[in-house]
Formats: sequence, structure tokens, C-alpha cells
Amino acid sequence: MSISETWFARAQNVMPGGVNSPVRAFRSVGGGPRFIRAAKGSKIYDVDGNEYLDYIGSWGPMILGHAHEEVEAAVMQAVKNGLSFGACSEPEVRLAELVCGNIPHVEMIRMVSSGTEAVMSALRLARGYTRRDKVIKFAGCYHGHSDSMLIKAGSGALTFGVPDSAGVTKGAVADTLSAKYNDLDNVRALFAENKDKIACVIVEPVAANMGVAGPRDGFLQGLRDLCDANGSLLIFDEVITGFRLCFGGAGQYFGVIPDLVTYGKIIGGGMPVGAYGGKKEIMSQVSPLGPVYQAGTLSGNPVAMAAGIAALQYLLDHPQVYDKINALGEYMAQEIRKRTRYTVNQVGSLLSLFFTEETVGDYDEALRSDTAKYAAYFHKMLEHGIYLPPAQFEAVFISDAHSRADVDHTVETIGKVLQEIE
Repeated sequence: MSISETWFARAQNVMPGGVNSPVRAFRSVGGGPRFIRAAKGSKIYDVDGNEYLDYIGSWGPMILGHAHEEVEAAVMQAVKNGLSFGACSEPEVRLAELVCGNIPHVEMIRMVSSGTEAVMSALRLARGYTRRDKVIKFAGCYHGHSDSMLIKAGSGALTFGVPDSAGVTKGAVADTLSAKYNDLDNVRALFAENKDKIACVIVEPVAANMGVAGPRDGFLQGLRDLCDANGSLLIFDEVITGFRLCFGGAGQYFGVIPDLVTYGKIIGGGMPVGAYGGKKEIMSQVSPLGPVYQAGTLSGNPVAMAAGIAALQYLLDHPQVYDKINALGEYMAQEIRKRTRYTVNQVGSLLSLFFTEETVGDYDEALRSDTAKYAAYFHKMLEHGIYLPPAQFEAVFISDAHSRADVDHTVETIGKVLQEIE
């Protein structure tokens, strides 16, 4: 028995499924998870001494690679001053100024501790601001595990084939309307059926939790127009795309400006952080300025803020990072397409190989993928030292630490593995 297997056996006695987040359990691909001991640059290392070329990057935030020297140094220095204060501190102001000073559509921001918390808070704010109850989301898009968003959810919920969670009451999702991603007519119909009742539309501007599916031409602008015409807010969930497509996220990348935006751990350099922000007029409704209550003891944690400042300042000072990772993403996708008949979707440094020959632009099309074949592919790649998402419906992430040689090696390995499993 490997050391990872030993630890997993122990874990299953004390944690549900042996994990603290479902996708880590490898249940959609079979087998047992690897227990990771360390990570550096583009590599991760398990407790059995195996080295892997990592394309998860802690599910996206490690855009600079693992254990980046400047981020690591900032964290070590911050730790010397204490782990948590539960009070105001300079780093939270500096990080907020860094974001608001460089992203025009984020005029005010509130730090929280996770992407789930950011989304939950942004939805409450949208409802409080508009004094409406209903929310439109998209099937296959994942917005965290708050009750109202666990309806036709992506990511782990989609992987396990249970898009609605036990324990979520009918009342909790009664005001959540599910639309089809990339289908403006469907959204338009929901607005017509719920006139003057829609508080907001929330969307992953690039769907990355049913695998990667980019917005079709005019889709995001169409949502913007529909929200404007109906007095509703547009929320971009940028837990994945924020600071990754470019510093200004999807709003800047696609030229469509949301009213509110949510961020995840990338804003904290990979530490447990989230945030939501947007127009000052709307954000001023958040307590203690306004009537929309939201609080958090660990919000603005000084160590996490230090990591975020270091990571985001590095990205601002080195804009060529985006040129590199987006070019690598496009190159990798093109090279994989030369070696397979299956569908490869790519937007910037995000990509997915779907085991279907049909296009994938929404939830229903993603479900046509051969998940059994993906499982075989995943394990073969793992045997070759390449760590991919342990689920068909997740994204591959490229970081600044990945080299052209890393990508070439990965592509060549993919070609060999696909021949082996056919």
C-alpha cells in the first residue's frame, strides 16, 4: 500500500469521503487521490515521492506558479506580525486600493473568505439594492455551495450527477431561475415571464465548471442589454476568470462591464480569500453604510492580504505574464487538436479536452462527453507524471511557471495516451 493510500484510509475514518472537498476524492475517475506534500513552480510532489507536472494550480489561483518567491516572502513577513487580528489593518486597505485603482468597474470592494461567500453576499446585495427577489443563473455554471445556487450546478455537483443537493429546501431555490448558457432567447423568455421580479443575472463569463465553454459572440453583451432594459443587475462570477484572462478579468477581456463582480482565492495569491465589488452606488448599500448585512471575522486577514498584494502587484508590474500564458493556452489547444478528433475548448490560459466530437457550448452539450474515457485518460496521464483535473467537467489551468517545454511534453504525452485508450 502506498503512503497516499494509507493516508486516504485514515482520512475516510474522520472526514466524509476522506476529503474536505468532493472532487478531490477521485470518485468520478476512480482510484484513490494522491496526497500532496509540496509544490514549486509548475510541479507538485506527493507523499510517495512522485513528481507531477501540475495543471490544476489549486484550481486556478496559482497563476504565477506554486510557492512564487515574492508571494512567499510577503507571507513570511506578515506572519511575523500575527496571524489574525479581527480588526482593521493596513494590508486590507492596500489590497482594496490596488484593485479599485486598476479596475475601473470595481469602485468599492468588500473582502470575504471564499468565492462561495463572495457570491452569496453579492446576491444578497443585488436583491437589497433592487428590492426584487428572483435571480437568473445558468445550468452548469458553479457559483459555490450556498443554498440558492445549488440548482443545476456545475463543478463537483455536475461531476457526481446530482446538480441539486440534499438539505436545500424548496424555499431556498424558489427564487432561482435556471437558464441555458449561451442562449439569449432563453434568458429573454425568463425576463418576460418574471417582469419586474428579476434582481440580477449571475454568470460565469467563461463557464469553467462544466469544462471550459466560452461565451458565444454577443452573449455577454446581450445579458448586459437585457439587464439594463429590465432594471436588473449583471453579476460576473470571476472566481475563475478574475485576474486570469487579464488583470481586469472578463469585463476588460470581453469589453462588457458588469454591475458587480465576485472573486475567489486568486485575489489572495492562492490563500483562502474572496471578494465582491462593483459600482460605488451599489456597494454603498452594504453594512455599515447601508441596510444589506454581511460580516466576517476573518475577512481581510492580514496574511492573506499580504499574499494578495504581492501577487497582484507582480501581475501589474509584469503584464507580459498574460501574453505568455494566453499564448501557451492557445498553442496547447491547437497542438492537442492535431492529435485527436475530440473537442478542445480554450479561452486564454483555460482549456478543456471533452471526450465528444460535438461542439460544447452549454451544459447539455457538455453532458454528451464520455466520462469513462476521460477517467482512463486521466489515470494514464497521471502514470506519466501529469496531474490533470480528476473530473471531465473541470478546467486545465496554465501558469506563468509553465514553460513551452512543459506544454510540448504534455501534448506529446496526450497524443500517446489517446492512442493507448482508443
